[in-house]
Amino acid sequence: MTEIDACKETILKEYPRYTLEDAFSFRCHKGAACFTECCGDVNIVLTPYDIIRMKNKLNITSEEFLSKYTVSPFNKEQRLPVIILKMSDDENKRCCFVSDEGCTIYEDRPWACRMYPLGLASPKDDDQANEEFYFIVKEDTCFGFNEDMEWTIREWVKDQGIDIYNKMGALFKEITLHEYFQRGGNLLPEKMEMFYMVSYNLDKFKIFLFESSFFRRFEVEDEMMEKIKSDEIELMKFGFNWLRFCLFGEKTMIVKEEEAEAIKGKTSS
Repeated sequence: MTEIDACKETILKEYPRYTLEDAFSFRCHKGAACFTECCGDVNIVLTPYDIIRMKNKLNITSEEFLSKYTVSPFNKEQRLPVIILKMSDDENKRCCFVSDEGCTIYEDRPWACRMYPLGLASPKDDDQANEEFYFIVKEDTCFGFNEDMEWTIREWVKDQGIDIYNKMGALFKEITLHEYFQRGGNLLPEKMEMFYMVSYNLDKFKIFLFESSFFRRFEVEDEMMEKIKSDEIELMKFGFNWLRFCLFGEKTMIVKEEEAEAIKGKTSS
C-alpha cells in the first residue's frame, strides 16, 4: 500500500464525515500567528485544472511549469503518474509561491490550498452505500480554528471558488478511477505518456492535435475544433474524451470512414 493509499484508508475509517450543510469555525488572515505555516513541507498534489490556472497566471507554457515547479515521484505501485508541487530547497521547504505577505498566486492557487482546512474523500469503490464526503484537517500548528467565524461547508466552497475545480476534478476522476484500473489493468508506456500529456501538458496536447493527422483521422465538428483551439477548458474536456477512447476503447471518438476502411484493409492483408 502506498503512502497516499494509507492516508485515504485512515480518512475513510477515522475522520468524521461532513455534508454541505454542516458548519465549522475557521478564519485565515495575515494577523494570525501561524500565517503561511501551512505552506511549507507539504505534499500538494496538482490536478490538471490546477496546472492550467497556475501556468496561465505565470504566463508560461505547461511544459515550462512542469519542469520548473513540479516533481513526479515514481512508485512501482502507482498505475498513473502524480504531479506534486515542488517545495523550496531551504530548511523550511516552503512553497515557492509564498511570501511574507501570503500567496503570490492567490487567485489561481491549487485546489488543495483553496479547500484547506477541508478535504474531500471518495469512498472505496466496492462500498456503493457511501458517497463522497468532506472532512476537516485539524493541525496543532493552525490557529485558524480559534477564530470566531463560522461557515457551512457549502458557504466555504462557494467563497473559495472551488466549484469549477470540483467539476473539472470529477471529469479527471472518471479517468483515474476507471473500472479498467479497478480490475487491475495497467497502461503500456506509450499510453502512460499519452495520459501524462493530456492530463498535465495541455499545450503539448494541443500541438499534438493541430500539427498531426489527428483531424484527418477522427470526426470532429468545425465548431468543436474552434472551441478547443481557443478554450483550454474545452480542450481539457476533449482530451479526457480522447483518453477514454485511446486508453479504454470507449466510443467517445468517431474514426472517419476512410480511415476505418484503411485500418480494416491493413488487418485483413
